[in-house]
Amino acid sequence: MHDLPILVNITVALIAAFAGGIVARVLKLPPTVGYLLGGVAISPFTPGYIGDTNTIQQLAEMGIAFLMFGVGLHFSLQDLWEVRRIAFPGALFQLLILTPLVVLVTSLWGWSFPSALIVGLAVPIATSTVVMLRNLMDQGLLNTSPGKAAIGWLVLEDLITVLILVLIPTLSYHASGPIWQTVAIALLKAAAFATIMLIAGTRVIPVLLSRISLTASRELFIVAIVLVALGTAIAASAFFGISLALGAFLAGAVINESILTQQVESEILPFRETFTVLFFVSIGMLVNPIHLLGHLREIALLAVIIIVGKYLLTLLMGIAFRWPERTTLVLAAGRGQIGEFAFILGETGVAVGLLAEEQYSILLVGAIVSIIINPFIFRTLPVTEQLLRKAPLLWARIQQLPDQQAAGDVAYHDHVVIVGFGRVGEHIIKVLGLLHIPRLVVELNVQRIHKLNQKQIPTLYGDVANSDILVHAQVDKARAVVVTIPDETAAEIAVMNARRLSPAVPIIVRATTQAGLHRLFARGATAVIQPELEGGLEIVSLTLSALDFPKEQIIEYIDSVRSDLYDTSKLTPAEQHALEQIAAHRASQT
Repeated sequence: MHDLPILVNITVALIAAFAGGIVARVLKLPPTVGYLLGGVAISPFTPGYIGDTNTIQQLAEMGIAFLMFGVGLHFSLQDLWEVRRIAFPGALFQLLILTPLVVLVTSLWGWSFPSALIVGLAVPIATSTVVMLRNLMDQGLLNTSPGKAAIGWLVLEDLITVLILVLIPTLSYHASGPIWQTVAIALLKAAAFATIMLIAGTRVIPVLLSRISLTASRELFIVAIVLVALGTAIAASAFFGISLALGAFLAGAVINESILTQQVESEILPFRETFTVLFFVSIGMLVNPIHLLGHLREIALLAVIIIVGKYLLTLLMGIAFRWPERTTLVLAAGRGQIGEFAFILGETGVAVGLLAEEQYSILLVGAIVSIIINPFIFRTLPVTEQLLRKAPLLWARIQQLPDQQAAGDVAYHDHVVIVGFGRVGEHIIKVLGLLHIPRLVVELNVQRIHKLNQKQIPTLYGDVANSDILVHAQVDKARAVVVTIPDETAAEIAVMNARRLSPAVPIIVRATTQAGLHRLFARGATAVIQPELEGGLEIVSLTLSALDFPKEQIIEYIDSVRSDLYDTSKLTPAEQHALEQIAAHRASQT
């Protein structure tokens, strides 16, 4: 085993992350918390197996690269521009107010200015994208005005974080030149690399991937994507002296401008998820629980600044700038936490010697506390709104502009919930529209959501396999639920959730395998359609019709096969009877 250190450490780290993730899900906490605790379990500071910190740290660097590559794939200046009146003043004032506050507090603890500054920058701009998206999805808010404002603000924070990652190493230099010169050189290098990527990269990388996709080799396409993500990150570091994170981010942003975005995202997802988990484990390995017991006061104060400070400051900005009331409340709730970008900033600070591991641990635990508490803050939105309504002066000041109402807030009744907007879902939506039947679409693909919104079709952005989105779809008031997604595992979860919410609603679902068909019925589906087997039945029906057999007897046979769950390996009495009737008709004709 000692001859395979990388393999052993990957396996142990993933086992720890898996165990921690299961515990977190049972406790209804974000899986990220479980991954971090898994890292603590195999750290040098806890009993039991000790992971190789250096090996896992190198794997974590790949996690950072894939994570930032994914951020680049979703980066949209258009989203930012649409909410510029909220995102720009919001981000600016949080930086101007919270950063000096955190720097002052941590300086009183005896921290050096660079250490205090890194933590001070992490608090206002390192809101966790993962946590924010999950909470918005769970509340059915992602494709509403408040959700779009939150996403636009996150996009701006991504840009600021990338800029800070460029500047952090300059604080550690001990060159004889002035600091402004060092900063200017770092910015020029970053600008030069960004220019090359945006001019040459946009002309080379998408064309390269397009041509590789024409080879019909999925393996080559995946290798090419990984090479683009990691190769660009390493080139940025080796030739321009900038961070791996910036290189990977720009690689993703370049691909985002092409038609390959969705395909690249689906192929890179397993790599991104796996190595991002290793990144979180590596962070957990830096935490010394014994040492933190002596810093509970600092952790508690930092957590209060993150949770309460960001919440109240966002709420006050909403009142001052007269943002729409729903947007103000959602932004205040969502911003009371920090996550993966705080870890990346802290990791970079530790790597260049500006932040001690003990200081990083305090930032890390403060972030974990905020991530744990944030979902509960979202659930207090109705209570907060009621309290504000009792203060007429404040409520009148923020209630200036109409908000786009969330689909989950609309009083739906006798509608059809359609999960998935592929070819099958699109056909059903069109037919229901022609029949003037209310419908609500649940979809995870942002481009499809935009297409539906343009047609003014009600939508909810969400993953039925991981969120409470069906609650906001008001399945309990629906006439039917239609699940068209090809992923059988997600379809099973959707069926179970829908049946839990409404024991009587008809659930029509698509299956892709014979075994999946039986499982979906067992989960509570009313009807399950297997397109391939249904196509086979249609071929049988057309063949018998061409042979002039009676239509009624053909339909009887087809219906009997369907009632037997498409099992053609044996004849049921109903199928036997139908075939005998067909044979008897043939005999009577001859």
